[in-house]
Amino acid sequence: MEIVTLLVAAQLAQATVDPAARCRQLVAFYDRYGVGRSLNSDGRRNHTRILADLYCQEGNTEKGIAMMEKLLRDKAFTVPPPAQPETVPPLESPEYGV
Repeated sequence: MEIVTLLVAAQLAQATVDPAARCRQLVAFYDRYGVGRSLNSDGRRNHTRILADLYCQEGNTEKGIAMMEKLLRDKAFTVPPPAQPETVPPLESPEYGV
């Protein structure tokens, strides 16, 4: 029962978030945490990330969001939940340990 409640809450939260803002959130999350110091790190140069960002900018946010969520899962990240812009602290804030 709790799982169903959490799923419904997540769907309601996703429905209230602007798709363009969600797309930007996922791209920014990957840009922040998807970069590594190893030689294998592609970070912002990742072609899937670049294409998803282009889709977001062109207004095809559903496709951009789907691509970014898949990319994050493929890179072993937990996809961040959608958040309202006023609840997301800036990347340099103490909540992220920076």
